[in-house]
Amino acid sequence: MSTLPTEEAALDPTRPIIDPHLHLWDILAAPGQPQEPMRFLFRELLAMVQASGHAISHSVYVESHQMHRGDGPPELRSLGETEFANGIAAISASGQYGPARFAHRIVGTADLRLGERLRPVLEAHVAAAGERFAGIRMNTAFSEAGLFGYPCDPGLSGILLDPAFRAGARVLTDMGLSLDIWCVQGQLGEVAALADAVPDLTIVLDHVGTPETHGRWRDHEAAGFVAWSTKIGELARRDNVRVKLGGLGMDITRAISSTPGHATSAELAVRWRPAIETCIAAFSPTRAMFESNFPPDHATASYGATWNAFKIIARQYSEDDQDRLFRCTAAETYRIALD
Repeated sequence: MSTLPTEEAALDPTRPIIDPHLHLWDILAAPGQPQEPMRFLFRELLAMVQASGHAISHSVYVESHQMHRGDGPPELRSLGETEFANGIAAISASGQYGPARFAHRIVGTADLRLGERLRPVLEAHVAAAGERFAGIRMNTAFSEAGLFGYPCDPGLSGILLDPAFRAGARVLTDMGLSLDIWCVQGQLGEVAALADAVPDLTIVLDHVGTPETHGRWRDHEAAGFVAWSTKIGELARRDNVRVKLGGLGMDITRAISSTPGHATSAELAVRWRPAIETCIAAFSPTRAMFESNFPPDHATASYGATWNAFKIIARQYSEDDQDRLFRCTAAETYRIALD
């Protein structure tokens, strides 16, 4: 990761925060990748959080296709990422690097289209990480306009409606695991249909369902926002869906930048408030949680400015609601015990 930017002073610095969406990676130079080369491992994470001044108590590691095994059965190669994340969690849990517990819960990846054959794969992930293993996220985001400067795999079109995918989702339910979904706004109806089809599955919608400003919505941003907000309202009627408030610092039209952005928290609060308030109104604080989505979102602003922006937006809510948004909903979703 590039040199850390100068940080803002943390607002409300003693407020405990669970960051439910952090990645760790070592992106090497290679053609056709949606990320620029970037190293962001435990040392970089620790320095970033310490510099921010925010009181992060725990984080959830979310898959980013890192450290997959180089050989072996294809369906088991993603075990390498769970093992990697569990190693980071063990380092953090030693207490040698401060009180925060990073990668305290792990959202790994596996192909839900395996259906019932997914069960032994998930059992292997649980065996690798124990209670830290909380759920699955797989690549499901699809836009006809492409993402991060590349066309999307056409095989992902309609994936959330695939009966095989739904069969795998039911295995998650049987095993008490959750499903994180990153999609763009054109897929929100499919998420709702999945929630109806597997009503006992906890579904976590990442990045507020990513409002689209490219493709058909280019030069029609206001209309696109109305379309997105309508879909968010419909999705929120499903009680088994929760939403992560963040991921708005990504530019989905080009590769994820390794160069840090310098937007201020005041600028971010103005820019992000409409989407975040829409989601909180639809889901309520009992099913909504702030997320950093770092390091992707560092292309817009620092870690500290990102959390300051959330704190500015959250000032209008009660203390109990703020506590839910900053940690309690995440704790319930990922089974994290609070002190």
